[in-house]
Amino acid sequence: MIGVVGGGQLARMLVQAATQRQVPITVQTSNAEDPAARLATRLITADPRDVAGTRELVLGCDGITFENEWVNIDALLPLEQQGVRFCPSLAALSPLVDKLSQRQLLDDLAIPSPPWCPLSLISPAQPALPQGWTFPVMAKASRGGYDGKGTLVLRDIDELAQLLRAVSAEDWLLESWVDYELELALVVSRDQRGRIRHFPLVQTHQHHQVCDWVLAPAPVDPSVAALAYNVAASLMTKLSYVGVLALEFFYGPAGLQVNEIAPRTHNSGHFSIEACTSSQFDQQLCIAAGLPVPTPELKSRGALMVNLLGLDSDHHTPLDQRLQALEAMPGVHLHWYGKSPETPGRKLGHVTVLLEGETVLKRQDEAQKLLDAIRRIWPLDGKRPD
Repeated sequence: MIGVVGGGQLARMLVQAATQRQVPITVQTSNAEDPAARLATRLITADPRDVAGTRELVLGCDGITFENEWVNIDALLPLEQQGVRFCPSLAALSPLVDKLSQRQLLDDLAIPSPPWCPLSLISPAQPALPQGWTFPVMAKASRGGYDGKGTLVLRDIDELAQLLRAVSAEDWLLESWVDYELELALVVSRDQRGRIRHFPLVQTHQHHQVCDWVLAPAPVDPSVAALAYNVAASLMTKLSYVGVLALEFFYGPAGLQVNEIAPRTHNSGHFSIEACTSSQFDQQLCIAAGLPVPTPELKSRGALMVNLLGLDSDHHTPLDQRLQALEAMPGVHLHWYGKSPETPGRKLGHVTVLLEGETVLKRQDEAQKLLDAIRRIWPLDGKRPD
């Protein structure tokens, strides 16, 4: 039995991977209607940050893994000291749950990332950017941010001053603006023996700071993919990290830069369920359960994953009709998370389509045509498609 702290769609897909290997899963989540709760072998109804709930979760479980990084490390330490096996360990997780400590770790390892500084270094009385910086800049909350939440684009000194008045500066950082050509992501895993496995480096595309689509493999030179893998391997080895980890990158004139680190499975790796011999969730399961970990390999020449975000139902085709139209598309694999109600921008599901183009350009063209067809059925926002 494996325990999972969290019950959203990432936990749901982990439970689905566990079902294929006949591994029972206990889920700790606050709502019995959460995506993973309905599929779990056993349910602990408690907020994932509720340590009392986690104490109940660990009973009968051989290992505990996490759906997200919003955990109270200090509160969980006594459980680890009592022999509970967390995957990843709390020591490995600790520097990754906070963006400030993430940035410091990258600096310590000389891994390129955008220039940054703690917001607390900016004087509220006379706010000014670090020497050499210009507006706009990105402000990020050190904890709890995702899908554009906890981030702000600051376009002038007045907006910087307003942020300083509105937040606790110790909990935020500033990042210089990055001119990039592509956003990339890489999902990797490391088992108890220290063996590292990786999925293809992928291109990601954001819409309003939420992932719109993912193309695998990324249309970049193999040397870029090798560098991304080496960065991930260095991080995991330094932290003695056991589990699945994802890195988001900027790629452009300044080369490859780490944008963020996610100590868990990741939206950019969903394509692996259909496109690889072992998905990111299968990797997480096998590592947490102490099972032999397979090497993930692409089963096709590529894949496109498209997120399905909630729409304003008053201005769009009814939900059932959209789902039926997607299911009718040849080669489309639909994943529906079972969330209700549909609200604008909410991640409700995703679709994956395997690509057969023999060259990068052919796959890009194939992916664009598929994306256009999917978005005619399920637009991004606001307007009914033509």
